[in-house]
Amino acid sequence: MRIEVRKTYKLFVGGAFPRSESGRSYPVRSASGEFLANAALASRKDVRDAVRAARAATGKWAGATAYNRGQILYRIAEMLEGRRSQFVDEVRAAEGGSREAVESTVDTAIDRWVWYAGWSDKLAQVHGSANPVAGPYFNLSTVEPTGVVGIVAPQDSTLLGLVSVVAPAIVTGNAVVVLASEERPLPAVTLTEVLATSDLPGGVVNLLTGRPAETAPWLASHMDVNALDLTGVGDPAFAAELEAAAAENLKRVVRPPAGPVDWTADPGLGRMLAFVETKTVWHPKGV
Repeated sequence: MRIEVRKTYKLFVGGAFPRSESGRSYPVRSASGEFLANAALASRKDVRDAVRAARAATGKWAGATAYNRGQILYRIAEMLEGRRSQFVDEVRAAEGGSREAVESTVDTAIDRWVWYAGWSDKLAQVHGSANPVAGPYFNLSTVEPTGVVGIVAPQDSTLLGLVSVVAPAIVTGNAVVVLASEERPLPAVTLTEVLATSDLPGGVVNLLTGRPAETAPWLASHMDVNALDLTGVGDPAFAAELEAAAAENLKRVVRPPAGPVDWTADPGLGRMLAFVETKTVWHPKGV
């Protein structure tokens, strides 16, 4: 009788898969309550390591051409398509529901990567401008990445919701530290395996599993984090606490929604624009 080879679920930091420095783990169960695996329980030290990895990756990633970033995101979508059946199985185990409904969700997640990939070299054209000014000058405005973005991922939408908060942050040139869903982290860890074997530079996406209640305060208050997405924070009081911690260095904060989010709806440009800055350049005209 063959013994099944069980998968070891780890963190994703700097393009590698370390265990938590704390050595801790916690059980992950399916939507029906069955034991699935033990996942790493990240600590504040893991948060610091992830932020350090993200900061180290920002220069190269932000300096890449928008066209190149779009190519890399499209490559990720290709790899997701190749592992579609695995994601269907993992998302269904995590969230429950019929196979047909889960297949539709996974397909939407793959399509969303492609959609954001297409915006990589178009956002600056839509939200940049040549400004009319008095005097012999060119005045040009363009968008630039904010830097390191901390993200508390949606707790209920383990793949589509995760893709919908991560892709818009990285396509604009930011690096991210993501706190995965506490109870349903396994599809997120599998997604990091796709990222690790794509052309995405190490450190652009870093993902920690465990308890956001333990790690999010350290991510929010970290002085080398430039922005914060609190979409996955369900407790308004906790969200307000994190927002107050983020104010120490004037982080840009996306507040959690007031109610449930329809992740299948048109995402719009809001999440991409939330984590970019507008730079305006003056240049003299030739005489």
